[in-house]
Amino acid sequence: MEQIVFYILALIMIVMAIASVSSRKMLRSVVYLLFVLIGIAGIYFLVDYNFLAAVQLTVYAGGIVVLIIFSVLLVHHMEMEMEIAKRSKQVLTGLASLIGLGVFLTAIYSHDFGVVENILTTTTTAEIGMGLLSYGAGGFILPFEVISVLLLASMIGAIVIAKGGKLENEDTEIVGRPETEDQK
Repeated sequence: MEQIVFYILALIMIVMAIASVSSRKMLRSVVYLLFVLIGIAGIYFLVDYNFLAAVQLTVYAGGIVVLIIFSVLLVHHMEMEMEIAKRSKQVLTGLASLIGLGVFLTAIYSHDFGVVENILTTTTTAEIGMGLLSYGAGGFILPFEVISVLLLASMIGAIVIAKGGKLENEDTEIVGRPETEDQK
């Protein structure tokens, strides 16, 4: 039964990922990305990584996708259509993707993954928290702080995108807005 659920989730994720990168509508691409991220959380739930699944849902499916949707809505590009890339770029991207897939499959099939059975240890949320905030060996405080800087940079980027076209030039005329009779 778990295998069937995995294949269903994998199929949904693959279809939505292809739809996300091939859709010409910006908002639809973001919604398709949301379904991919929810599918990843479903796989985490399936392998009993409940904490990681909850983080996936809250941080990525909840936070990042909402941030992207807000930036799309703030710049009024809800129905913006993406331009179609030139044929040479499409071919180059396809070749790069096939090379990446080849490297990925080679790495997967060249490693002998052993099946681990009867693991009796359970990691608690408190242990995960101590590991995230630990400075010692096995601690993740530096990546944790780098992620916070990344989120801050993405918020600043969303604000800059939202404010686009409101820059002043030398004549103190606001670029991007037509002059009214009061401003003349």
